[in-house]
Amino acid sequence: MSTPEVARPGGPTGSDLARAALAAARASAKERGAQGVRKTGRGGAVRRRRRRWSGPGPDDRDPQPLGRLASRIAAERGWTERLAGGQVFARWGKLVGEDVAEHARPVAFEDGELTVQADSTAWATQLRLLQRELLKRIAAGVGDGVVHKLKVQGPAAPSWRYGPRHVPGRGPRDTYG
Repeated sequence: MSTPEVARPGGPTGSDLARAALAAARASAKERGAQGVRKTGRGGAVRRRRRRWSGPGPDDRDPQPLGRLASRIAAERGWTERLAGGQVFARWGKLVGEDVAEHARPVAFEDGELTVQADSTAWATQLRLLQRELLKRIAAGVGDGVVHKLKVQGPAAPSWRYGPRHVPGRGPRDTYG
């Protein structure tokens, strides 16, 4: 068993050894005649490609804005319709106008049908008359084909049911005559 040689004070240093190893590797490559070419098992030579940077043009490896990445993920996973429905809720006042948004609010969105609840029966009737105009405004703001149908509801009546049991009939209004 041989022991490794210890570097002597007058012998080669670490940088000298590195230069010698680099020179030996270059000489070996020159003997093979294949600097930058690698031989395959079949006898052919394959040229090594150096990794290139994206350069001045846009590339997928470049940093992307967060909005662009989010829209690409939403498209890949099929969330675009639900996100467009969310835009209707978020931008309701701008889409239909402040006067309508003051008296009506979106309640539900499912399968292209938007349910809107009005403050009063008069506003519910007005919204039913303006239904086509509202659908056009929504399509212009969010996108065509997002909302197909508008369902307008009046104000919710108070419930007279209290407790777990209920008897059919008019209830407490029945006692006056």
